[in-house]
Amino acid sequence: MPPQLAVDVKQLEKTFYSLSRKLHPDLFARKSVGEQEAALETSAILNDAYRTLRDPIARALYLLRQEGFDIAEQGTKDVPPELLEEVFELNMALEELRSGDEDARAQLESARHRFEGMRDEIDSAMQLKFAEWDTTHDRAILDAIRGQLNRRKYITNLIARTEEADVSDRI
Repeated sequence: MPPQLAVDVKQLEKTFYSLSRKLHPDLFARKSVGEQEAALETSAILNDAYRTLRDPIARALYLLRQEGFDIAEQGTKDVPPELLEEVFELNMALEELRSGDEDARAQLESARHRFEGMRDEIDSAMQLKFAEWDTTHDRAILDAIRGQLNRRKYITNLIARTEEADVSDRI
């Protein structure tokens, strides 16, 4: 496949199953040990590639690595200032819930919905950037995608914190 970020998932799946039928290790059961091992390795590579390519986040991270970008956590430099206020409010609500204030549960639920909305907005914006990069192959677009991925990871961690608080309280 050519390097691209916007992928037709149905076509990807079709191609994967077609290649799987040709390369499956069971088809090489009566071949030499070397051919069996090669088939097993090829099948494992195909499965890994499919898992990566069908997930837009994993696909973007893979392409960034291939293009030489550092994809390590970038810290808070890419977090919008208004999100820092949200984090402060989340921490306060978590502390209040731990102290037994059941009203904080509604705050956590509201925060979770806001964070999920933010994540969905980032996902939509990334899809546009994916298509833009596929057309231009401009490295500046990849840098913007990396920034979106960092913000998305930060927000995903905040969603997880709201969910953990909800689950730990039920146990």
